[in-house]
Amino acid sequence: MIPRGRGYRYVGPAELRAAVRPGTEGRRIGSSADFGAWAAEQSWAELAEPFTFVVGMDGALRLAPCRSEHVACAGGRPVLGAGEITFAQVATAWAATYVTNHSTGYCPDTSSWPAVSDALGRAGLAHPDGFTHGIVFRRCPGCQEHNIVRENDFVCVFCGEDLPETWNIDLVETGRIIPAPAARSHPAP
Repeated sequence: MIPRGRGYRYVGPAELRAAVRPGTEGRRIGSSADFGAWAAEQSWAELAEPFTFVVGMDGALRLAPCRSEHVACAGGRPVLGAGEITFAQVATAWAATYVTNHSTGYCPDTSSWPAVSDALGRAGLAHPDGFTHGIVFRRCPGCQEHNIVRENDFVCVFCGEDLPETWNIDLVETGRIIPAPAARSHPAP
């Protein structure tokens, strides 16, 4: 199966990406058996906390402890989705009960939900019909800073310039990375 959705490359601090080491990515969850084995390794206290997740370009879910960086969970690679997730056991099955696209390292659009939903489905997890809390990310065309849009206020919190209505951070399309414009330097306040 070909994963659906556009890809997102890491746009966070360079030092976090530089710290990623091969073999340290999050646990790959490709089936309900994978999830069951992973869940059995977690303590109840850990399962009560949110986890960091990414959906790799292969469409597979990867999980890491909540305080993990998304870029580490992804092994430094582009993703189809990223955020935070919680799980609960419902009767005899597991379900994703809270799913958000909150990843300031990848800044995925809310339109990444289909890739997340597909990955959760392959992992045998019931899940909501969409992000339980969708984050709107935009890059300021003026100062190039990444913003989280709050209360539908599309204004840059760093310089006051209007933010675009459509997602514009950075993306990967059909194996080709489309870079964001170079950041402009601006004087300190």
